[in-house]
Amino acid sequence: MTKEIGIRELKTRASELVRSVREQRTRYIITQRGKAAALLVPLDGEIRQADADAVWKRLESLREELGKGWQNDKHSVDLLSEMRR
Repeated sequence: MTKEIGIRELKTRASELVRSVREQRTRYIITQRGKAAALLVPLDGEIRQADADAVWKRLESLREELGKGWQNDKHSVDLLSEMRR
C-alpha cells in the first residue's frame, strides 16, 4: 500500500519515515500543495506495476486538469525555455 504524505510532514518526520520504508517496506507519495511530487520507496524495492499505473494515472489527470486552464498559444516547454534565458 502506498501512503500519501505532505512535504512539510516529510521534513518533520524524515527519520521516522525512512526507517519505516527500510524496515516495513512502506511506500510514500510525497505531495506538494496537494499534488504528487515524488515517490519514496525502498532503495532495493521494486515498484509494483499497480503502484506505477496509479501514479501515472494521477499524473495524467493532473495534466488534463492543468491543460483545461491553459490560456496561452505557446507550449509550456517553450515558455519555460524563455524564462530560463
